[in-house]
Amino acid sequence: MELDDTDRAILRILQEDARTPFSEIARRIDMSSATVHDRVGRMEDAGVIEGYHASVNAKAVGYGVSALVGLRVEQGREEDALERLREIEGVREIHLTTGEWDVILRVVAEDTDRLRDLMFDRIANMDGFSRSQTMIILGTDYEVEGPPI
Repeated sequence: MELDDTDRAILRILQEDARTPFSEIARRIDMSSATVHDRVGRMEDAGVIEGYHASVNAKAVGYGVSALVGLRVEQGREEDALERLREIEGVREIHLTTGEWDVILRVVAEDTDRLRDLMFDRIANMDGFSRSQTMIILGTDYEVEGPPI
């Protein structure tokens, strides 16, 4: 789907707050609510907008530690390893990568003791992985959801 400037303006507003009413979007871009509704529907149908979600503060719900985990996957074990990683509650993202690590995870845990348990009991000793490195995230300076629009 080819996006025009109006579509991009709508997407920017929805990325800031997906709950913005169509009437407010329409007012901000000087367009009718019906037109905004039609354009959003078209972008949903085309797969440009994949869904809407609530952004939950992990610390506020008891997950005070986040970490990135680099994993080296043994050749031929990729699908099985990825499937098992998806089943682990603290795993929030799984990225297939090039370079030193085959997979990089973002994980969350209640505290460093639970992170240690997650790493040693659930991930590092899992069959199919030959190496791992855990990097605790001390803070996030900048984060943007989705591509630049």
